[in-house]
Amino acid sequence: MQLSRMPSLFFPSLTWRIRTHSKSIYLTFDDGPVPQVTPQVLDILDTFGWKATFFCVGENVAKHPDLYREVLARGHRTGNHSYNHVRGLRYATDEYVQNVKKASEIIQSKLFRPPHGRMTFAQMKALHKEYDIVMWDVITRDYDKKRSPERILKIIKRNLRKGSVVVFHDSLKAKENVLEVLPKALEFWKSEGYDWGLL
Repeated sequence: MQLSRMPSLFFPSLTWRIRTHSKSIYLTFDDGPVPQVTPQVLDILDTFGWKATFFCVGENVAKHPDLYREVLARGHRTGNHSYNHVRGLRYATDEYVQNVKKASEIIQSKLFRPPHGRMTFAQMKALHKEYDIVMWDVITRDYDKKRSPERILKIIKRNLRKGSVVVFHDSLKAKENVLEVLPKALEFWKSEGYDWGLL
């Protein structure tokens, strides 16, 4: 069985959104840290007084350990996004789990998000013994160069609700969109009375 961005109805044990009565947004970033994007994202978050959870790729952390430490030093949390950003459907369960555990050697977190939001049921079952598997209910697809900043912001505004887990990317592919949309999204959330929450 393939797990691929399936609704929470079918996989309630995964975290899709946070049940809360408060107007909290759980902002997350995938695929970093990278020096061309992550520092600017951190600065934007500081400007708005917002905290987020960064799902980091192990090999990027190994390349940029100081940047990883900077993410934590600024009050954000981190999660595991595998060591090599592996696609679960292309790997045997044991191989996939070992790749995640390799990342855990340098990413001290019990949060895991599968790259591309896809993994097999067997992979999910194996990892769920040790990790809180975090999905999302609002994904920006900011890495898609065909998607305009205006469209991304519209998607965010239309789908947002209390406890939403929102995905941006601090990656080279997403650089142009994330740096333009993120400040506008934060400004909108604040104007609507939302505050940040950490996973």
